[in-house]
Amino acid sequence: MHEEVVPILRVRDAAAAVDRYARLGFRQQWEHRFEPGLPVFTEVARGRVRLYLSEHEGDARPDTLLYLRVGDLDAVAAEFGVRAGETPWGRELRLTDPDGNRLRVGPVVAGD
Repeated sequence: MHEEVVPILRVRDAAAAVDRYARLGFRQQWEHRFEPGLPVFTEVARGRVRLYLSEHEGDARPDTLLYLRVGDLDAVAAEFGVRAGETPWGRELRLTDPDGNRLRVGPVVAGD
């Protein structure tokens, strides 16, 4: 049985957020809105990692912090035109999406 936690991030424009997360290797899985013109709730995935992106005001708050481990940290750094910095726990990137959500991106740890 596979169990998981799926964080929900508040976004102002789901289509723009899907495009931004595509640069991190995420692909949109589905999109829902109750009717045309109402807020969007959508899922993006990168392998087994999933995020919900919601335009609904009460679902989440901006300035959320997520930690994402990736197989090729240098490729992600190149995509965003930044360099990985050294921290006491290893190399990582610090990114902020247009909605103020913060992402720390580090390498996959051996044995994970």
